[in-house]
Formats: sequence, structure tokens, C-alpha cells
Amino acid sequence: MPVELRVRPTKEQIAQLPPFVGLSLDRIHVVSTTSEFEAAHAAIRTERFIGFDTEAKPTFTSDAVRDGPHVIQFALRDRAFIVQLGARPPMAFLRSILESEEIVKVGFGLKSDRGPLLRKLGIRLGASVELSQVLRRLRYKQALGVKAAVAVVLGQRLHKPKSVTTSNWAASRLSPRQLLYAANDAYAALTVFQAMGDQVWARG
Repeated sequence: MPVELRVRPTKEQIAQLPPFVGLSLDRIHVVSTTSEFEAAHAAIRTERFIGFDTEAKPTFTSDAVRDGPHVIQFALRDRAFIVQLGARPPMAFLRSILESEEIVKVGFGLKSDRGPLLRKLGIRLGASVELSQVLRRLRYKQALGVKAAVAVVLGQRLHKPKSVTTSNWAASRLSPRQLLYAANDAYAALTVFQAMGDQVWARG
């Protein structure tokens, strides 16, 4: 008999779930100095798997210049590091993490990150886990993004306000709401991955 596919939860069903408890501001570090990059790298390289995501200033017309990403975020089990690219991106730091085959980047929609990373920074994404592919084994009809995955795997509601999603990620100073949003997008991916079990990577 054919396997019956599941239907992902609706917005209304997700709204009834308890909130996802993410990282607080004191666990989110915007890194910009040499010593901060060294400390972040030392912490990241002790992990096999890290949450990963990027943010870009939104464009609202078809002819607008798309020059993102403008923010890159890395999440660990207890903290997150935010990197604003600006005019002088920290290339050595970013390349050592993003191109690494030992540090596995875990996230959603990584295919859409690869092109911009290569165009803007000349960086090719190394070892990674595309969670939407991993979650296919749960047999849902539709692909699961981070909000649906948090609902299905964790039974929680990830808050992603549109006012922050479409905010200016190229700003020289990110607001607290932007920092919480960016860090917890990456942290939520890592949390979902851990809840499913690190063995998913070994199974491919």
C-alpha cells in the first residue's frame, strides 16, 4: 500500500503552539574586531555542527540591485555570532568556517545562499546539511521551512515578524529585534537538527 503523506501544520495551528525559546540578547555576539573573530573562531571550531543562515537587504522592484548577503550568522548550542559584511568583510574568518569540511553548516534554503556567497565573497560553501531535505523522511507532502520544522519537530512556534524580515539588513547598526531574529533563525535550525539526532548526518 502507498504510504500516506502528512500535511504540514497550518498557520492557525502553529499559532496555538508555545513559543520557541531562543537565544537572548546576552548570548548573541556581533563580532567585528580581530580579537572577537579569534574568540568566535575558537568557539566554532570546537563544534562539529553549527546553525547557519544569512540575511540580505530586501529588494522591492525587479531592477533593484541585489548585493546580499549583508549579514551572516552562526549558532552554537549556547550562543550565536553575527557578522555584518559591510565594506570590508572578514574574509579569512568567513572562509575558514564556510569552506570547512570539518565544521558542518546546518540550515534551511542553503541552495539560495550558495550563489550569493560565491558572487559577493568568492566563497564556496563546504560541508553542510540542508534540513529541508533531511525532513523529507518525515513524509510531509510539502517541503518544510524553519517555521514548519520547529512546529513539527519541536512542537513550538517560531516568531518571524515580517517587519523584521523585510528590514534593512545592510544598516551599519542592527537593532535588537534584528539580532534576535537573525541569531534565532540559525539557532532554530541547529535545535531542530539536534532534536532529530545528530545521526541524520551519518545516514546522509
